[in-house]
Amino acid sequence: MLKNLLGTSVVLFFIASAFLSSCTFNPNVQGRGADVLQGVWDEQPYVFRDSLIQYTSHHFKFTCDSFYVVLSTRAKHNYYEDSCFNGGSWKEYAKGTYVVSRDTLYLLGTFTKSNYKQKLHDCYRIGQYIPVFLIKNTSSDKIELQSLQQHIPVTLKLKEKIICNPQPL
Repeated sequence: MLKNLLGTSVVLFFIASAFLSSCTFNPNVQGRGADVLQGVWDEQPYVFRDSLIQYTSHHFKFTCDSFYVVLSTRAKHNYYEDSCFNGGSWKEYAKGTYVVSRDTLYLLGTFTKSNYKQKLHDCYRIGQYIPVFLIKNTSSDKIELQSLQQHIPVTLKLKEKIICNPQPL
């Protein structure tokens, strides 16, 4: 009986060791992201934007696997309280991480204050910022995206190149 118990314990020990040695923790360092996106990018105005009731232009900063965006909106009609409408011109901010999969850019972030700290309430949008863009074309200083939510082209022009230096989390 003792021999059976000892044999079973040894087998369980080896099984547990195999499971534990096969698992590894993710590294505590941020990911590298996509090399082509690394940098500061400004959206180039599109021809028909002044004919729209409302449009938003993007200013992106991609650094390693993280993004920061300033969304500058111009509106002809007021959808907000007068104190928020600000004459039809306002900015929103968001930050988060991104993934490029084949020809698609997925952004997963949250709306923030202008200092990129958490925003729990305020004018405009709060909560998640999760747009998806189809990557139409890339070059060293220009990226053409297609927003899948708004179906409006977004052409980004490189303002400053950034070299990814992954930081500890």
